[in-house]
Amino acid sequence: MNIKVSQHHSIKKSVILGTAMWAWTIDNVQCFQLLDEFYAAGFRQVDTATNYPINKDPDNFRAAEDILLEWIKAHEVTDLEIIQKVGSINNLHTPEHNLSKSFLLLNLDDYRHRYGSNLHTFMIHWDNRQDKDAIGSSFEALQTATEYGLHPGLSGIKYPELYAEINREFQLDFRIEIKHNFQQSDYPRYKVFHQQAEFLAYGLNAGGMKLNPKQYTQRSGLMARGGPPTTDSFPKHLLDKLPALNEAALPIPLTSFNQIGMINAYYHPGISHLIIGPSSVFQLKDTLEFYRHLQTNAYQEIYQALQSLRD
Repeated sequence: MNIKVSQHHSIKKSVILGTAMWAWTIDNVQCFQLLDEFYAAGFRQVDTATNYPINKDPDNFRAAEDILLEWIKAHEVTDLEIIQKVGSINNLHTPEHNLSKSFLLLNLDDYRHRYGSNLHTFMIHWDNRQDKDAIGSSFEALQTATEYGLHPGLSGIKYPELYAEINREFQLDFRIEIKHNFQQSDYPRYKVFHQQAEFLAYGLNAGGMKLNPKQYTQRSGLMARGGPPTTDSFPKHLLDKLPALNEAALPIPLTSFNQIGMINAYYHPGISHLIIGPSSVFQLKDTLEFYRHLQTNAYQEIYQALQSLRD
């Protein structure tokens, strides 16, 4: 199959295709369709992790990356920019990880072999350690990754200050994934890296929250993770203000929590990229269309209004 490529590549604040729900609520065929559409639209960055999907089914350990690799081989693609998160030793949603230098280097060799030129970022996934020597050993593995031309990354770091302290010696230019949505953000917790790292936002729609509770199905991400949403978690104050926000002359009226999340991340001055998690081609097309309107600054005033709502 020949994939037609458009001209939307190399954009400053771009979108990254997330794979957290692949092989869980999104089957292989749908994953291939998402990749076909995303690639044809000119985008290249894909985010995945060894333990995706985290659905507590051992049979699905590494399933998301296996689907990605199958697609790469089927289309002989060599220009993806894959962000690979490593460290987890199962997908049971437990804190069990291995971030030793030897294990990271083993993973590094494996993913360089599996993805070839498509591997872009090698990222530590979850670290609750306080042992500086142990963390320093992990840094040595990340440094080796940079020597291969890869970008080093961090995700889910409990003590960012320790990483910043150790990085004074290594001087690595990190890409850091953070949860960032209308209800919560990890960006302030990484203050020590604000001037020296690239931030990638995930969880834009708070795990699959919808503005209309009637829209939830068993395939909805939030339901799969243990929903339904509680009354306390639902942004009623946002719903009350939505009609007023939509009175502005907007290219596309605000109809989804995903749009709110994208606005909240795109116009944030510290965030470089948005990790999206569409479950269908229809959702992906809507997301990419909305993203292109964000680039015109059409929703900048809405961003300011949303900040005042949160405050």
